[in-house]
This record gives sequence, C-alpha cells and structure tokens, in this order.
Amino acid sequence: MGDRGDSKPIQDGDEMQPPHQGSERHLPPLGNPAPTSGLAVASLVFGIIGLLGSWFLLGIPSITAIVLGHAATGKTKRGIRPGHGMAVAGLVLGYVVVVPAFLFIGFLVLTRPQALAELVNTGFSWLSP
Repeated sequence: MGDRGDSKPIQDGDEMQPPHQGSERHLPPLGNPAPTSGLAVASLVFGIIGLLGSWFLLGIPSITAIVLGHAATGKTKRGIRPGHGMAVAGLVLGYVVVVPAFLFIGFLVLTRPQALAELVNTGFSWLSP
C-alpha cells in the first residue's frame, strides 16, 4: 500500500477527500429559474422615463411607474417571481417625481392660486387653435 506523507498507510475503502475550505458550495436549484416580473421591469423603465422627462410628459410615466411598482411588489414580495428590487426602484423613482410635484402644486394652490391659474393657462396654450 502507499503512503500519504503522514506515515499512515492507505487502506482499501479510504477515499481521498479534498481539504475542507471552510464553506460548502451550494449548487443552484435544478430547472429553469422563474422569469423576472414584467411588471417590475416596466415599473423601473417608466420610473427612469418619468425621472428624465417628467415635465415634458406631465408626470404620466411616473404615475404609471408607481401603479406598476405596487402591482409588482405584491407578486415579487411573496416570492412568486423575482424582481422585487426592480419594483422597489421603480416605486422610488416614481415617487421622487410625483411627491415634489404634488407639494409644489399644493403650495401654489394655498399661497398663489392666481399664479397656478396662469401656469395652467400658459402651460396648455399650445392645445388651443
């Protein structure tokens, strides 16, 4: 029989074990992983669009990001589909645009209603013939 270097002979049935590295490797689960939630992806995309073009698009993408983000967090939080981080990011981006806009409009309504009326009239003047 042979010698491993520790002067202990190898017996039949002895197996060479790799040295223990301190942690075991965990293999991913078998099968195809669930696809990322489409609502979460859409929420993130609309959140980015709303952040970049909120004044031109009247905040519609940001409101859409909030609605889709809330719908997506319901599914991703329960573990039905992955993408919870994207859903939360879409929510944050949507609220970053919508909350200051509502605060600004509320401030104008309370302090200067005439200025708000002028802003609305001049802001939508391109719609009139």
